[in-house]
Amino acid sequence: MKFPPKFQFPSWFPKIHPQVWILAVGRLMLEMGTGFTLFYAPIFFVNKVGLSTTAVGFALGSASISGVAGRVLGGIGVDSPSWGRRRTLLFSAAISAIGSLVLSASQNFATLVIGNLITGLGLGLYWPANEAVVADLTPTENRREAYAITRLADNLGLGMGVVLGGVLVTISGSYRSLFIIDAISFIVFFGVVYLAIAQTGQPDMRQSQKPQDIASSWMAALSDRPFLVYIILNIIFTTYLSQLHSTIPIYFKNFVSVGNSGQGFSETTISALFALHLAIAILSQIPVARILKRFSHTVAFTFSCLLWGIGFIFIWACGVATSDNLVWAALALAIFAVAITSFIPSASSLVTDLAPESQRGVYLSINSLCWAIGYFIGSPLGGWALDQPRIVTDRFWLGFSFSVVITLAILQYLNRILPTHTKVGNQE
Repeated sequence: MKFPPKFQFPSWFPKIHPQVWILAVGRLMLEMGTGFTLFYAPIFFVNKVGLSTTAVGFALGSASISGVAGRVLGGIGVDSPSWGRRRTLLFSAAISAIGSLVLSASQNFATLVIGNLITGLGLGLYWPANEAVVADLTPTENRREAYAITRLADNLGLGMGVVLGGVLVTISGSYRSLFIIDAISFIVFFGVVYLAIAQTGQPDMRQSQKPQDIASSWMAALSDRPFLVYIILNIIFTTYLSQLHSTIPIYFKNFVSVGNSGQGFSETTISALFALHLAIAILSQIPVARILKRFSHTVAFTFSCLLWGIGFIFIWACGVATSDNLVWAALALAIFAVAITSFIPSASSLVTDLAPESQRGVYLSINSLCWAIGYFIGSPLGGWALDQPRIVTDRFWLGFSFSVVITLAILQYLNRILPTHTKVGNQE
């Protein structure tokens, strides 16, 4: 797909390859479908299908298991001469669509698990391939903005999907239609990739690839000392992020005392707080990326790290304060939004800077696996904290805030061992 010869983006637009913009549109449609099911799947399978909350939680968590396998296979497929980035993306979209259709027809625990395993596999394949395509199409100096644009599309699509999904359920009461719409979004994404995204990667990647070559690529990546230090940092940041999605909503509901009622925030208030968080993430994504691209990746990580520390202090204040709880909560989620937009584009860009082009899929696969590890650590850790005496639960957030000191020390070490070409920001 080509833009008309006289077509030009406004001068304030980031200088990004047109196919990255097309991919971003596809991702917006994809995440819109995900938003339709994100919050409503547990409600549907517990309240309508009649499964226990424990069974539904296990079934939804099974997607993480197949997601790990998908990320590994995705990294291999991205670097494979016979598959490559484009075919791996197409395969991931097709598998994910099948998984959504299985979920739409699910009537029992077994089919719910099968549907989630299929969906997790598809999404696992998706991430390394998607990140590799963006890296292939974007010069080093513009990669942070390119990744920011695709994340912006993710957030916009997700937010639109959540809102429209709620409207659809309210009007029709049909939860199963949400999964069908999710499947359609994967089909649309498949079409966008098939029609508008060309195969990327260097010609020398089209040589034969033997099993021992695959193993040596993984061993080489895991022997890259700067990359290993970055992996530790990425797991820490993802552990922070997991609290936002798994622990903080329950803390707001069950542990924050609003006024004299002794009760936490209502579901409506919590939804509004996270809508504010999402809105700030959307609005700050490109401006933050444009400002931080003038600095090295470690400066961007340091800025994000400091924001996480401040945000966790505000969560603690929200729990112990006798008034203005809502103000503390809103400030914390606003700060977390900027912390995320500071970290994720720089993280993806650093990985592509460190990776040899023939091993880009492996590096991005390991980068994606860090998210699974971070959530595996963070979610149970947060659940444990909420089951402790109140003084421990409240101070849990201060513990996270103080952990930033360790994270900053690791960042200083990473900055010393990074290759020179990864330390220089774009001064233009």
